Amino acid sequence: QVQLVESGGGLVQAGDSLRLSCAASGRTFSLYLMGWFRRVPGKEREFVIAIRWDTSNTYSADSVKGRFTISRDNAKNTVYLEMNSLKPEDTAVYYCAAAPFYRSVYDAESTYDYWGQGTQVTVSS
Repeated sequence: QVQLVESGGGLVQAGDSLRLSCAASGRTFSLYLMGWFRRVPGKEREFVIAIRWDTSNTYSADSVKGRFTISRDNAKNTVYLEMNSLKPEDTAVYYCAAAPFYRSVYDAESTYDYWGQGTQVTVSS
């Protein structure tokens, strides 16, 4: 069982940066694939970025490539989402998610077993 708590959301202006954190409980955090998704009201939740348990690979949606970076500190049971050059279209509720390390698909909601409650990110123009 893994519990996830996101933090770091807020209101920023276009072009600003923001870092989200996701703190996980559980001793086996280091064995989980970790991902970030986001949801805009009226739309389905979409994949943003993910990182393998050993940081060997990261994956990004085309919409955030070159602007968003994911990292993790397994000693602190925390995954981070660094967001740069933010745009108004990045406005959404951002969710942290965890999946067993052996799952190969990283961009589907169904891959992930555990979800945080979400944190709001609002980017003004």
